[in-house]
Formats: sequence, C-alpha cells, structure tokens
Amino acid sequence: MKLSLSRDVVVTTIENGAVILDGRHGRYWQLNESGATALHTLLAGTAPAAVAAQLASGTPVPDDQALKDVLALIEALQRARLLVVS
Repeated sequence: MKLSLSRDVVVTTIENGAVILDGRHGRYWQLNESGATALHTLLAGTAPAAVAAQLASGTPVPDDQALKDVLALIEALQRARLLVVS
C-alpha cells in the first residue's frame, strides 16, 4: 500500500500536531500529535501495522486498537480526498 497526498494538499507541522490544507477547496483539518506522527510515517512508506505498533509502544493502547485507529485515519483522509492510496 502506497500513500500520497492528493494534488493541492499540504501538511504543515504545528506545535501539537499538524494541519492539512486542501488548497482546492480552502478547507483545513487539524491532527493531534499521534495523528500527525501516523500520517508522516505512512507517507514515508511505513506499513499501517508498523505505524500502529510504533504508536502503541510505551502507551496503554493495545496494538489492535492502534491499528484500527491508523486504518480509520487513512479511510477518513481518503474519503475527504486528501490522501491517495495505491
């Protein structure tokens, strides 16, 4: 699974996470630190299961819940047409 940002979509890191700007429609989304880390790591080519394991490491969140959360993030960004999955 390869993930990339849609055309005219920009991600900017901020103090507590990231902001995603959809330049086509002038809308933006804000991600918390975990969401920003997940997105940047996914865009770097890391598999969703590995991203989830990294996020769950050292936290009380079980690996399976972290994976569900990572997959939900991918699905939400894809539905908003911010992310392309190939």
